[in-house]
Amino acid sequence: MKRIVRKFLGRKSRPRRPEAPVLPPQIEEIRQGALKGQHLQIVQWGQVLLDSVHVPHDPAGALEWFTIAASAGFGPGHNMRGRCFQFGWGCEKDLQQAAQCYAAAAAAGDEWGRYNLGILTMRGIGMEADLARALDLFRTAAGHGHAKSMNLYARFLEEGWVVPQDRIAALDWYRKSAEGGDYRGQHNYATALVDAGKVEEALGWWRQAVVDATSDILLAMDQKLTALGPQGDADLLGRVRERLREMGISPSGEAVSVQ
Repeated sequence: MKRIVRKFLGRKSRPRRPEAPVLPPQIEEIRQGALKGQHLQIVQWGQVLLDSVHVPHDPAGALEWFTIAASAGFGPGHNMRGRCFQFGWGCEKDLQQAAQCYAAAAAAGDEWGRYNLGILTMRGIGMEADLARALDLFRTAAGHGHAKSMNLYARFLEEGWVVPQDRIAALDWYRKSAEGGDYRGQHNYATALVDAGKVEEALGWWRQAVVDATSDILLAMDQKLTALGPQGDADLLGRVRERLREMGISPSGEAVSVQ
């Protein structure tokens, strides 16, 4: 593995090292591990180059590090290469290439790659939509403990998409997704609990979901909490609306100015 790293580092266009002379210990440990050829640290260092405030933003360098990990057959490396091609991080967008990377990640046992491939397959992004294949990908990843895949597998069961409708099983998978920390699963499980008359339990899951929820889920939470009226939680509703305002969105979905 170190030979692979040296091969890539020896290229004229190589992953860029940070300009900062001193990094926080945990970041420097990742960098050192990457330079030693440790697979996980190679991917983590690429993610640092994408997201960290401690080094200059370098998506092209990140892609090269992900490629090193992928070349060694490491599933998360393939998955992160797919993310780069899907969103144009350090390269031109190439959805077909992204799908190939996710497929390689899934073949290597990476559940995030399996999930991301399932999303493209379900929505027909970079390929023809194939709900049966998407179901298989989500079901497999859910069985391996991937919380976001659990939520989507539950959705297939709830709606009866290319599988017999089974709302009891769907509720169980929403619960597992919620317990696994997925905010979408937490919202969907809370919604089902309200329908079952378990409002207090539902509010507990919404309190967890509000922390990381994206705008679509926050808007759905706003509607559900508003509909509960006095049975709901005014403080929680206030937190939901505050997060929406921070995003420049009103509860009605209309854009608002952010001062």
